[in-house]
Formats: sequence, structure tokens, C-alpha cells
Amino acid sequence: MLTSDQSIVVYEKGRAVPDRLTVRAHGHYRRHAERMLEVYRAGAGRTRRELHHAIEGILAAEPDCPTRRVASFCKLLDEASDYTSNPQGAAALRLRVFALAAPLHPLVDERSRLFEHCEAEVKTQIALALGRPWDDIERDLYADVIDEHRLTSFSGYADGAALLSRYNVAQAQACLYRAERVTIHARDDLKTILRHAKLARLLHEIVRIGPRHYLLELSGPASVLMQTRRYGVDFAKFLTALLACRDWQMVAHLKAPWGQPVHLELSSEDGLKSHLPAPEEFDSAVEAGFAKKFGAERDGWRLERESEVVFEGQCVFVPDFVFRHADGTEVLLEIVGFWTPEYLAAKRETLRRFREHRIVVAVAEACLREGAVIPEGFITYKTMIKLEPVLALLERLRRGSALRH
Repeated sequence: MLTSDQSIVVYEKGRAVPDRLTVRAHGHYRRHAERMLEVYRAGAGRTRRELHHAIEGILAAEPDCPTRRVASFCKLLDEASDYTSNPQGAAALRLRVFALAAPLHPLVDERSRLFEHCEAEVKTQIALALGRPWDDIERDLYADVIDEHRLTSFSGYADGAALLSRYNVAQAQACLYRAERVTIHARDDLKTILRHAKLARLLHEIVRIGPRHYLLELSGPASVLMQTRRYGVDFAKFLTALLACRDWQMVAHLKAPWGQPVHLELSSEDGLKSHLPAPEEFDSAVEAGFAKKFGAERDGWRLERESEVVFEGQCVFVPDFVFRHADGTEVLLEIVGFWTPEYLAAKRETLRRFREHRIVVAVAEACLREGAVIPEGFITYKTMIKLEPVLALLERLRRGSALRH
């Protein structure tokens, strides 16, 4: 995905419009994209600098191509590439070469009375001293510099259209780095969208608007809570997953470069296409490990994943798991991992709203401050959730112990 420096956004009448290449206005870019792919497909052994220079050459005569667009294409092509690098070997090689060359400076193209050390001859001497051809030495001398990394393979894109499609999505992703909060109206695919949000570890709240209509509120990468690069990357991944879903509208509230609020609008009908595969079955290794250990049924309890959407007025709660006992008892399980103090407080408020339901919360010990008091109905875990405390709590609930959060 792109960096903020490669983002191209036009701000007009309070709206943010990410750069997009359309068939109508940029149909000729399909030819450019095919040529760029050819450069990388045939580029094994070339340095990153050489490949980027070739891409710049393809787009040099294009009047409608800002430098950021060129840099964006290079970044997206590099993401589909593998490069070799030898940082430790290159540093040691430079020290050795410079040590051999230093006593012979200054070097000149042709020997004279004043300057007797010819560069070509000195290179030959160094090559003999190191037992390697000079061409090999020169190739590896700066192999630790990113521009000098050499292409080994290119998985690439199916065709030029796929590259252009990826560019459009990447520009929308980069625009969202400035989002303070994002609201998504979801209908048929609420659970899928929510799963994507959880897989991306995004802080979120859900409100029911009407039958089969929900509002998902997300803290954006530029919010006070989450000004971290990792969260921004996770948010960008969420967008590509969201694009695979149906019947949604999104409004991102952004902070413009000059500090004023603007908004970005996207929907499932905008034509942006996801390149990501289907999401994993579980949101995290913690969930997957717990489900595997518990099994489909244990001690009369059946385990179901995200099979329940609980309503309380306009608020909606979708727990990670639902336990159903043979006698009809139902207990919800929510797992809290990635967090902030404010998010955990909001989670407690959600649990308070749904206090009429039996809810168990599993909290990672890393989330808790030293000396924190564990409320009733909460269990803690280090890396994996143990079955014994969960089963004990389930039985207590089944016997009628009301839990309050």
C-alpha cells in the first residue's frame, strides 16, 4: 500500500476525492500499465533504481501524470516483487575495498607525472587482492542500499487493468490515513463487515438504525486514540476487505492538511475492486486456538462463532462466540485483545447495556494495569484462553448466578 507522501487527493467543497484512473478519462493508461508490467516481468537482476528509472521513462511523456503517481506505481510494482539484499556483506566489502584503495588516492583516468595511480589498474589490483572480478565487487559494493537491491522475482498483476484497479484502491487507502472517524452503513453483510473490522483489529461500535440496517462507527488512524502507523496499515487492509462486501455506504471524516474537516464518501457501488482473498475464519490466533481446544461441544455446551446479534434499543452487540447448553442456557463470550483505556471503558459500557444477557469477557493480561481488579464475569489469559476457568464460569451462570458488569 502507499505512503502518505504518495497520496494524491483533491479537496473540493468539503469533500476529499482520491486520485482515480477511469476508463473514460484515462483509457490510454492501460497501455502504460502493460508496459510497466513488461519491465518488471523481464527485470530479474536489475536494481530497484534501474526499474524505477524505466517506469519514469514510460510515464515521462504523459502530460497528465504527477510525480506522486509515478512513485505510486513504482511502490505497487515493488510490493509484488522480491529483491535480494546483503546488508552485512556489503558493509564489510566496502570497508575492505576502501582500505585497499585509500593509500593509492587520488585515482585518475590516465597516469601522469603528478598522479601515477590509474583507476582501472587499481580496480584490477583490488580484484586480485579479493579474488573476485571487479564487476562482481562493483555489483555488491552497495547491495545494502535499497535502490541497489536486485529483482529476483515478480509475482505481478494479471494485466494492466488489474494494476490500475490496485492503484485506485491504494489511493483511497492512503486518503484514509487522515481519517479521524469513519461511519459505515451496513445492511445484508453486517457480520462480514464486522469480521473484517475485527480481523484488522479496529476499534468499533455498532448501532442499529432499523431492520437489517446498522451503523458501524470506527476510530480512524488520525484519531486522538490511534495515531500509530500500524493502526493506519490495519485500517487500509480493512478497506480492501470492505470492498468485497455488498450494500454499504461509508463516510470518512478526515483532517485536511490545513487542519479543516473534510469527508470522503465511498460505497459498494463505486466500482473499486478488492484484490484480497476471503478473510480467515477466525479474527485471531487466540480465537482459533480456543475454538480448536473447546471443540463443537463440551460438557453439554455447544460452541458457535458470531451466531448472535444482540439488540438493546439502538445498540447492537455481536459477541465473538455463543455457548448454548442442552438445557437452553445461552452465554456470550467476548475476547478483548487490541485496546486502549477508552476502548475498554466503552466495552464496559456496552456490557452494562446488555447486563440482562449472560456475558463472559476474556481479557489479555497485557491489557491490564498492574494491580487491576478483575470484575466478576471477566477472565484473563496470557497467550491462549484456558478451558477450565471458562467452563467453571459457564456452569456458575447456568446455575443461575447473575453477573453484573
